[in-house]
Amino acid sequence: MNFDSLLFPHENVREIQDKLVLKIDEVVRGGKNLIVHAPTGLGKTAASIAPCLKYAIENDKVVFFLTSRHTQHKIAMSTLSDIMKRFDKNFVAVSIVGKKGLCLQPGVSKLYTSEFNEYCRAMREDKKCEFYERLKKKDKLSTETKSAISELSSIKLVTTDESFKVAGKYGLCPYELSMLMSKNAKIIVGDYYYVFNPDISHILFKKIDKELKDAIIIVDEAHNLPGRVKDLFTVRVSNIMIKRAVSEAKKFKYEETAQILFDIGSVLNDMSDFSDDERYVKKEEFVEKINVIGDYQQLINDLSFVADAVREEQKQSYIGSVSSFLESWLGDDEGFTRIISKQDGLRDKIIVLSYRCLDPSLSTKKIINSTHSTIMMSGTLTPTYMYKELLGFEEAEEKTYSSPFPEENRLNIIIPKTSTKYELRNQKQFREIAQILAKIVNAVPGNSALFFPSYHLRDVVYKEFYTLSKKTVFVEHANLSKSEKHELLEKFKSYKGVGAVLLGVISGSFGEGIDLPGDYLKCVVVVGLPLTKPDLESKALIDYYDKKFSKGWDYGYLFPAFNKTLQSAGRCIRSETDKGVVIFLDERYSWSNYHRCFPVSWSIKTTLLYEKMIENFFSKNN
Repeated sequence: MNFDSLLFPHENVREIQDKLVLKIDEVVRGGKNLIVHAPTGLGKTAASIAPCLKYAIENDKVVFFLTSRHTQHKIAMSTLSDIMKRFDKNFVAVSIVGKKGLCLQPGVSKLYTSEFNEYCRAMREDKKCEFYERLKKKDKLSTETKSAISELSSIKLVTTDESFKVAGKYGLCPYELSMLMSKNAKIIVGDYYYVFNPDISHILFKKIDKELKDAIIIVDEAHNLPGRVKDLFTVRVSNIMIKRAVSEAKKFKYEETAQILFDIGSVLNDMSDFSDDERYVKKEEFVEKINVIGDYQQLINDLSFVADAVREEQKQSYIGSVSSFLESWLGDDEGFTRIISKQDGLRDKIIVLSYRCLDPSLSTKKIINSTHSTIMMSGTLTPTYMYKELLGFEEAEEKTYSSPFPEENRLNIIIPKTSTKYELRNQKQFREIAQILAKIVNAVPGNSALFFPSYHLRDVVYKEFYTLSKKTVFVEHANLSKSEKHELLEKFKSYKGVGAVLLGVISGSFGEGIDLPGDYLKCVVVVGLPLTKPDLESKALIDYYDKKFSKGWDYGYLFPAFNKTLQSAGRCIRSETDKGVVIFLDERYSWSNYHRCFPVSWSIKTTLLYEKMIENFFSKNN
């Protein structure tokens, strides 16, 4: 496979692309690890897959391309299709999603992932899933399974849609069929959890007859990995869940279980008798209170037994969720914090007891250092040394590549005025932010996107802004469905000539993972810093990373928040021909402690004469 033959579209970014490809090739051949910050437009997917796949084919390894977005699955599979055609290579690639997303059983889409996993386990163990049972006959692959594998093998590039369609045709479990296809695959495209969830990883590697030392791992959008892994090992129980579990027990006539659950709910209620919104809890405090009801371990066993019986009737079980929480609560203290919080609900107060993971390396360290090579890449993976420490790399090269796009195509501005700090928020501040935003969007000859730290802040500024803007305003709402998100984006894009304004949230539907190339977006404004008011989890995180790395504030608070800022800023300028303005509106961006977080390669101007600067930029670049 000749890397020079890869289709990299723009000649003036070729030099940086070549360096990236050759660096990845060098790292993989040396069995090393790489953490790479590489901006949008470098062709990171092709640049990482090509050398890794070449080495895997030559040395009997398997490549995992891991991403948190299903859209990236399609890009990866399309890249593999191009490689297969251009180099006449014969290999199998499989794209897999979570087991629930591939299940043919009716009604499972409504289940939470944890509920589905328990339901699936029970169905398989009780031999009640006809799709799973049809896979084998007397411990050998069935005729239907052999036919399905033969059909998929002829396709070579097995997408989740293909697995689902062929499995449905033969009445087989699509997930298990994907696993069987993965056994002969040279590259597997999937979610982070297929490698970084120890339980899932253990099963997957066993099914494909491989060990971690045989794997080359590519982590796409790797800035998301620490948070995803922490979420994986975080568990919660609420008074709402317990009430539903009580109702469930009564529905199926488990009166003794209902009383036990009611008593657990009373424990939660008693523990919430404090003045603040949240407080830390010790493991022993909760365990001792539950032991008054009955032996802690025996309660777990009893609840689990009843939950299995309930799942035979209705797939999901709140009783099972309570049992799982009780078991998880017994976990280690190192790298975790325990918090009880409360807030006012529509009817009653909501009480949540949580066991929260602070340290992703508790899972990632062993995995990363057992693979042949692990490559972390993202357009916002700065500082790279933070990710090396957070994820537990024993050794890794760190590389940062600057943007290959012409500097004159992008204008970066800090407007050192206004602030979204909690103590400075007031109506006068909101009005001034709205006035500045209106001046910006009215000066931009095209579409603008404005990103705020929260929906609340966006909404209070919007009340002042919409009468000042001369352009049509689109407002992102929380929890948009995929179709609603697509529809809103298409309407916004249709205004590219006259210009419109999209008001979104930094951590919302449009702050990351969307492409608005060319004339679809001419300006992005990031309003304020997405620094949350430090809660107990943030404080625990800061304390933990202070003890571990002496960098608690940076690692636990500032850098993760600033990377969200950079993600939103990255919605503008997606190719070498794009031209646009990126503006950071908050006086704190000009302060040295925050300004140091910008990539060193960025040329940023701090000014209050932003209107004139915007007009001059677009007069030269139209």
